[in-house]
Amino acid sequence: MNIIKQYPAHKTMDGDGVNIIRIADFTRGKLDPFLMIDELKSAEETDYIGGFPPHPHRGIETFSYILKGGMEHKDQLGNVKAIQAGDVQWMSTGSGVIHSEMPLADSQTGLHGFQIWLNMPASEKMRPARYQDTTSTPIPELRNSTGAQIRALAGEWQFAGQSVVAPIQDLAGNAEIADVNIEANGSAELMLEQHAFVGLYIYSGELLTAGEVYHAQQLLIVDASKVISLTASNAGASVLLLAGTPIKEDIVHMGPFVMNSEAEIRQAIDDYQSGRFGEIPPV
Repeated sequence: MNIIKQYPAHKTMDGDGVNIIRIADFTRGKLDPFLMIDELKSAEETDYIGGFPPHPHRGIETFSYILKGGMEHKDQLGNVKAIQAGDVQWMSTGSGVIHSEMPLADSQTGLHGFQIWLNMPASEKMRPARYQDTTSTPIPELRNSTGAQIRALAGEWQFAGQSVVAPIQDLAGNAEIADVNIEANGSAELMLEQHAFVGLYIYSGELLTAGEVYHAQQLLIVDASKVISLTASNAGASVLLLAGTPIKEDIVHMGPFVMNSEAEIRQAIDDYQSGRFGEIPPV
């Protein structure tokens, strides 16, 4: 496996004082079509109890995956959903969404999950918003004979000689996302040559490659034209696979808005402040 680049995650804070671990690139396009990977992992309630009160988005897609605990999602489209351990949620914000994400009561023993941002092409940034989750649809899984399992979160994956199709499709940038868990000293191989971008976000354990050890909270950008061989140390490994086609468009980023020009950003701010995004209806 040829590793092109590696990025360490950094601690930061977002929402109402929520502590997260983040990798982001809004300027150089090194993660294109992805923009940001946020990992929220804590057993301390004070790290996440403030949650993410109502806020807007335009021009991006958010992809959330929960491993432990849960969040309640509400938006101006009328969606009210409890996203819990094992669930995935995809929100293609298009021209505008206002939503909130607040910890569920059963998250008092800890919360662990991810929110991934994807850029949308300019031609789709102003289309109507879309929403989908897997709260009533099991996420398909496959195992190989060498101690690894894949969970297909978005897109279609080939693994251990079989095909597995996720319930969520049509992400921006032809993106596909999977969760691979590898037992101690186990291994997995994938061919993802159809994608120009492939990233591996290690969120637990260690990966061994060419005598090097790669630890949790690292993103590895790999050469998709070669076989991607994943081998875990005796600590095992858990990895998010992120694959897609770069959009290759200039972007302008300001907070929750990602557009293609300063004028479009100013319009997004004006539309939000003028109430054109709507509001979350009372429940």
